Amino acid sequence: MSVDHCFSIKGQGTVMTGTILSGTISLGDSVEIPALKVVKKVKSMQMFHTPVTSAMQGDRLGICVTQFDPKLLERGLVCAPESLHTVHAALISVEKIPYFRGPLQTKAKFHITVGHETVMGRTLFFSPAPDSFDLEPVLDSFDLSREYLFQEQYLCKDSMPTATEGDDEADPKAGHAPGGHCPRQQWALVEFEKPVTCPRLCLVIGSRLDADIHTNTCRLAFHGVLLQGLEDKNYIESFLPALRVYKLKHKHGLVERVMDDYSVIGRSLFKKETNIQLFVGLKVQLSTGEQGIIDSAFGQSGKFKIHIPGGLSPESKKILTPTLKKRSRAGRGETTKPEEGTERPEPIQPVTLNLSFKRYVFDTQKRMVQTP
Repeated sequence: MSVDHCFSIKGQGTVMTGTILSGTISLGDSVEIPALKVVKKVKSMQMFHTPVTSAMQGDRLGICVTQFDPKLLERGLVCAPESLHTVHAALISVEKIPYFRGPLQTKAKFHITVGHETVMGRTLFFSPAPDSFDLEPVLDSFDLSREYLFQEQYLCKDSMPTATEGDDEADPKAGHAPGGHCPRQQWALVEFEKPVTCPRLCLVIGSRLDADIHTNTCRLAFHGVLLQGLEDKNYIESFLPALRVYKLKHKHGLVERVMDDYSVIGRSLFKKETNIQLFVGLKVQLSTGEQGIIDSAFGQSGKFKIHIPGGLSPESKKILTPTLKKRSRAGRGETTKPEEGTERPEPIQPVTLNLSFKRYVFDTQKRMVQTP
């Protein structure tokens, strides 16, 4: 029941008036004020000044309880004991309000209205994986078994930049999807600055109430449905690691030279100070078509050795042959000092390297994962 007024009657007790949102209530039932963790017994009930013994969903009702200070509750929720819970964060389904100007940014703070409360909350937006953009929206539950793609901002057509020449696909970080295609459903993790009490599947409204009311702008930013509340105060450790939201990472480098038919030396993929050992075992794709595996670091300048299980193709060796010949003339004794002074000639046609992997946002070990 949503309570909109609370007052005392001398000799009777404290009366809470409001509307029953769901369920039924009878004389003598116990009710809980979840925000205060207080349980009281119903002494009497009235509807429009008429005493009643029971009431149901949709009824306007006044219930009288004893030994409760009305100053403790102006507005709020009253419920059957333990049927509502206080949450510190929530997973919500999100839809942007078209009249709101500007993007919905991850890590931005909004005024979050949920139940009878409005509190500040920080948002993190995420979408389905790109191959699931067209799945039918599910508005009554959240599937923790699925993987989700992290977004720097809510994806929508009005946030998409104009395509420029050479752009094959859009960057999900920038808040737009490949080919201008938006997912049918998006979500957000909302972390509240103070706990809120609300029912599951309730309406959530995100707004910017600090915006200037004299400007001709909409202050309501988004609306959604609360799909799952996080009751544990330590939800960051207890719950978030199970939320599989990932970022797609792409790194690009070059093949510097060939060591033999099954191994090459790469560069420009990592910084000099990068611990390459963390990347050992990850797959890289060569622009000539071969797939390699990062084998080890090579020297101290960020270079690395790549093992190519299937070996270099004759075409690839042909592209890299000029490099091999020119290097051999430089002197065999100088191969261990590629950084000092002399520039090594590059292949006529540069061979690029591409390293792609997932990193899960809430993985405490910050592991890098590649799809098989």
